[in-house]
Amino acid sequence: MASTYGPSGKPSFGRSVYSLFGFTKLYNFILWFITMGYLLGFTLARFEYLSFNGVFCNASSNGATGAAPGECYYYLQNPFRTGIMLHLSTILPAAFLVVFQFTPAIRHAAILFHRINGYLIITLSLISSAGVLIIAKHAFGGDMATRTWSGALVTTTTVAYIMAYINIKLLQIDQHRAWMMRAWAYFSTIITIRIIMFASAKIISTMNGWYVTRPCSQIGSIFGPHHTVAVYPECQAYFNGTNPQQVAIVVASMDNGNPISIAATLGVSFGSAGWLAFWIHAVLIEVYLRLTPIESERLRQVSYERQLARRSKRPGYAGLVAEHIGDSKPFVPDGNTHHMGHEDVAMEALP
Repeated sequence: MASTYGPSGKPSFGRSVYSLFGFTKLYNFILWFITMGYLLGFTLARFEYLSFNGVFCNASSNGATGAAPGECYYYLQNPFRTGIMLHLSTILPAAFLVVFQFTPAIRHAAILFHRINGYLIITLSLISSAGVLIIAKHAFGGDMATRTWSGALVTTTTVAYIMAYINIKLLQIDQHRAWMMRAWAYFSTIITIRIIMFASAKIISTMNGWYVTRPCSQIGSIFGPHHTVAVYPECQAYFNGTNPQQVAIVVASMDNGNPISIAATLGVSFGSAGWLAFWIHAVLIEVYLRLTPIESERLRQVSYERQLARRSKRPGYAGLVAEHIGDSKPFVPDGNTHHMGHEDVAMEALP
């Protein structure tokens, strides 16, 4: 393994860089840089959506908005307007702030900020989850796959938050770290889903013959009544009042220039892309946690020391640890103290 010190015995340039951010291991810095860059880049690119009427649902854009084509037909109506505004105005700041939570140098230098910021992030993202439940009915067509994925994401992130909160209050820092990392691994599926969704949409477009239904009311919000009836004659029943719930059969294609066909293609792929992205992130975070046992063991020792100082009945076991319900190897403290000298990308919050 290459030395991180130069010929003079001083830290190398690379070590100086990652030490600046509070890391003691290069691989942790690389992982932090990739994952936080992934999250931060996506978040910053979407801050413009906080201009709801100006960018996200610009009525003069003829369907070409920050939302998928036709979605603003619903997002300009309540309760869906309330839901999407709750979602955007809370998850974007939360995703921005969480980068500071996962930066060790900030966590070490500003413990009070870390605590307050942590509570703020949890509050914002829970509000965002409420917004997701409101809009799931119409998000990307709102089919069953999309709705179940939305519900699963809200449930798993909320459960992860609850587990993290309980563990930090019980000074089980190792488990707090694991559950906070899981929570944001799950949240970040919303980025990966875009990659999978657009790739899937391109594949679907080449298949020729994939059709879905879309409400004529939604189609009319893009094209107006005359063009809608010209392209989708069945929508005449909607415009003459015969059937206010009339739907039209729409071909799913990204290649024909039709906004509602593009929306249909994205809707077809969104739910399945969500489940696949969720599975990828869930697997990768568990792989990472199992590849960093030294850090987990170190934080378990720290938890033991703090619980011992608090006079817990079973120091090292106060939190929700596997030994309570499984057959994990019992924790054996190493007898040393003061293990708080280094951190990785784990989130730590003091009660």
